[in-house]
Amino acid sequence: MEFHVFLYLAAIFGAGYVIKHITSAIKVPEVTGYVLLGVILGNSVVHLLTTPVLDSLSSVSTIALGLISFMIGIELKLDVIKKLGKSIMSIVTFESMGAFLVVSLGLYFIFRADLNTALLLGAVASATAPAATVAVIKQYKAKGELTSTILAVVGIDDAAALIIYVFIESFVSSNLSGSSVSVPSMFASALLSIFMALGIGVLSAIVYGLVLRKTRNNDWIMLLLATFMFALLGVCELLQISELLSIMAFGMVIVNTSPTLSKKSEGIISNFSPIFLVAFFVLGGAHLDLGSIRTIGLLGLFYFAMRSIGKMGGATLGAILGKAPKKVRSLIGFSLLPQVGVALALALAINKKFGSGQFGDVGSQLASTIINVLLFTTIITEVVGPLLTRYALHKAGEANTETDHQ
Repeated sequence: MEFHVFLYLAAIFGAGYVIKHITSAIKVPEVTGYVLLGVILGNSVVHLLTTPVLDSLSSVSTIALGLISFMIGIELKLDVIKKLGKSIMSIVTFESMGAFLVVSLGLYFIFRADLNTALLLGAVASATAPAATVAVIKQYKAKGELTSTILAVVGIDDAAALIIYVFIESFVSSNLSGSSVSVPSMFASALLSIFMALGIGVLSAIVYGLVLRKTRNNDWIMLLLATFMFALLGVCELLQISELLSIMAFGMVIVNTSPTLSKKSEGIISNFSPIFLVAFFVLGGAHLDLGSIRTIGLLGLFYFAMRSIGKMGGATLGAILGKAPKKVRSLIGFSLLPQVGVALALALAINKKFGSGQFGDVGSQLASTIINVLLFTTIITEVVGPLLTRYALHKAGEANTETDHQ
């Protein structure tokens, strides 16, 4: 089986190389190409990445989740957040909670979905993918108030989404297991889980910084960074707490306590993360069951509409209440639709938690529904999202218009 695993990985990376050329030529975000490649290679079309193969490669996705979490943490620089003022936290609070509430309530009361599905999809909806948005900002060399606000919001937003998810996962787990857990004890359990994850991440970052405080050699840093990343993934899995939250805290402490070590660590992660991220998006796409679109399609479109309303409306309201500059108030909502990064990470975490058989057929069906809804709507958000971000940057006068003619 191990021999076959290497061949599957070779096929994924080779196909990913081709997709990178195609998406570059037709100017489509790479992640969209990788997800579509996964759909083609998965159970729905070619049947190369079948369910047993996906299970055997699950550790690759877990490592990618850790890398995504670290990259989010590295973006959470306190001095930048403070400089941008209270409007940032106001926007993050209202757009993440807005998406969660509008999707959850809309699915439960209007679409008549079951409570567990509504809550988990609401939790996933609160996340925004920084990758696609940051790629557009870099492509157009954008600078200004709106650009700075967008970068801060997409970084902090994922932290908020992870916290919302931990609470909801705890509630749904109790609900499916039939245990009569009271709301106060459920919240206490979720809070304990959050603080444990954050505490382990913070403590690890402090030790990491102390050990490497006089080290400048990248080889030494790479070895210890790999040690801590894998240790955090393993410990969090053993304790059944959020590895995403723990590694995000690990990255955040490093970037705010040791800029030099942070820059070197970020450079190391940037060098080998593309390999894991390509596999992550391809394997994520392979989970999509095209045969389920007839039943998922309407649910997916409704989810997309509700999430768009929650995100754009919440961001605008947060900007108004936080007294953000005028162009931020009117345009910030256009830049928060992409969802393939952390939202896909959360969907795969849901698949790992509820699709493992621990909660029986109900849990497996729940996991399947959520990952298919997300992958179905990802195709829409990864095309529409970057176009809307480009529109907002041009409208704000912060994009370098010369890049359009290059």
